[in-house]
Amino acid sequence: MKNTGADRRERWRTVSRLINGEQEERAKVQVRSDINVTPLVDVVLVLLIIFMVVTPMIASGVAVDLPRTANHARKPDDGKDIIVSITKEEKVYVGRILVPRLEDLGNVLVAEKRRFPDKSIFLKGDSRAPYGAVRVALNAMHEAKIDDVVLGTEEAMQGEAP
Repeated sequence: MKNTGADRRERWRTVSRLINGEQEERAKVQVRSDINVTPLVDVVLVLLIIFMVVTPMIASGVAVDLPRTANHARKPDDGKDIIVSITKEEKVYVGRILVPRLEDLGNVLVAEKRRFPDKSIFLKGDSRAPYGAVRVALNAMHEAKIDDVVLGTEEAMQGEAP
């Protein structure tokens, strides 16, 4: 059997129909260009929950109501301070550790300064604490020869008396 021109043409048409048919089927399948945001939302919500849980733990020291001042110099909490907190009940904390007696504060701070020599002292005295408690704490620091003490305050709002 000889391959005639008609046979070749018929085969070519069949192949051409198959190729064109595949292309038509490919054209029927549409490419979707939208983004599935569900995994993105899941990840963002998990990160939000993690930050909400971790953020309160980052704040150093014990929560006190700081006195308000008109000329407030902002200092970010960079973790490079030894935080001393004095509550309104005259309890003294170094970080989150309670110092049993106010007279022992100097010894505790000297030990902390020995462990972390590059850290300075950040004193947070509650505005409702008696001035005498803050004065005794400052005196204990002075007797321990600690010179780099920063007093913590909050900025007074506009129109608010300091």
